[in-house]
Amino acid sequence: MKPQRLRADVLAGLTTSFALLPECIAFALVAHLNPLMGLYGAFIICTLTALFGGRPGMVSGAAGSMAVVIVALVVQHGVQYLLATVLLGGLIMMAFGLLRLGKLVRMVPHPVMLGFVNGLAIIIALAQLEHFKSGEHWLSGTPLYLMTGLVLLTMAIVYILPRLTRAVPPALVAILGVGLLVYLFGLPTRTLGDMAHIAGGLPSFALPDIPWNLETLRIIAPYAILMALVGLLETLLTLNLTDEITETRGYPDRECVALGAANVVSGAFGGMGGCAMIGQTVINLSSGGRGRLSGVVAGGLILLFILFLSPLIERIPLAALVGVMFVVSQQTFAWASLRVLNKVPLNDVLVIIAVTTITVFTDLATAVLCGIIIAALNFAWQQARELYADEHLEADGSKLYRLHGTLFFASTTPFLNQFDPANDPERVTLDCRHLSFVDYSAIAALKTLRERYAKAGKELQVFHLSERCKKLLKRAGVEHH
Repeated sequence: MKPQRLRADVLAGLTTSFALLPECIAFALVAHLNPLMGLYGAFIICTLTALFGGRPGMVSGAAGSMAVVIVALVVQHGVQYLLATVLLGGLIMMAFGLLRLGKLVRMVPHPVMLGFVNGLAIIIALAQLEHFKSGEHWLSGTPLYLMTGLVLLTMAIVYILPRLTRAVPPALVAILGVGLLVYLFGLPTRTLGDMAHIAGGLPSFALPDIPWNLETLRIIAPYAILMALVGLLETLLTLNLTDEITETRGYPDRECVALGAANVVSGAFGGMGGCAMIGQTVINLSSGGRGRLSGVVAGGLILLFILFLSPLIERIPLAALVGVMFVVSQQTFAWASLRVLNKVPLNDVLVIIAVTTITVFTDLATAVLCGIIIAALNFAWQQARELYADEHLEADGSKLYRLHGTLFFASTTPFLNQFDPANDPERVTLDCRHLSFVDYSAIAALKTLRERYAKAGKELQVFHLSERCKKLLKRAGVEHH
């Protein structure tokens, strides 16, 4: 590796590690867990996915989307059941990758992708507003002005520094610079240490202390499946985004296996579950992190912070981290999607808005699923409308129908409406050279058409079926001569 590339990855990893800290602590607190569980999860998952995953430059850790999924389980059954859920969720992710199902992400249309990115950008920004509270109440007076001023200073450094030099990541300079300013002037603002104390030892191996029986499986399986689905979705969509930003290609199946294995290890060593984190990935990429080393450095530093550097790290002002995350939110949001709203079809606009809204108010899995369903129904509707027939009388008095389009469940009614068995001549020919048969509904429609002509005492002949259509008809036992 070139020294320049090495230096860029190390500095990007350092910047990313600072951005991982408050997020992982916050997500652990959301899930009613010890903050160290979030940090152990971040260290293990970030390091292992960076070493063995299919997408260098992408950062994984204890993610908020997964924390939301497990809150109810932790409240009802406790931490040990959560660790068992992380283990099972990891095995499901590995199976997903080993079965080479990563390619299913191709089923996610671009408008859904834009909605996902925009929704997460809004969630990242809204999550930062919590730091403007003290307990249940919003900050006011001097603490509010100081917090806002430091946040704006951080953002200004991140935006302005790249115009002066690209030698160091601007987010790293902003965090360290604002931290130094607060320390030297003794400014009374909240620090990372006010969120939680992060000093701890090495994570130790211990299988979850639960009864290993079917009753336990019944409790954890629904959470594990949901956790795996959310984690895989967020990871594969973030992988797609990373591919676009870096203009290189990742390997989804390999990433799924590595993520699953990392979750299994995390669960066995007392860590939270996790997946790709879009905000931290954007920080890593914008700081110059392109190789596996950036993720390894970020993960390794989290462990160093826990073991040795907690007194220093706990002095980092929350305002500096909030400022960086606001910039990440702005950079993550697909502003181009707003510019094209009046240029793309209305249904695509609706998908973008729907997915963004559902991501913010419910969860990522629901949003993406709804987006895919809306896009699929729209596609089916458009395809159904494009089926049409040319018809003309032949010299021998028979009638020829030449069909164009795709015959499937949504287009069977338009297909049958093209014909007039009652008034057509004795012999009718159906030319299917430009017609595609897709599903059993198509076969049933052809069978219905034959029956209608037979009932009218007329002969229907079908020509130029594709080999695929012939196989479909043969399997269904329908004559096609």
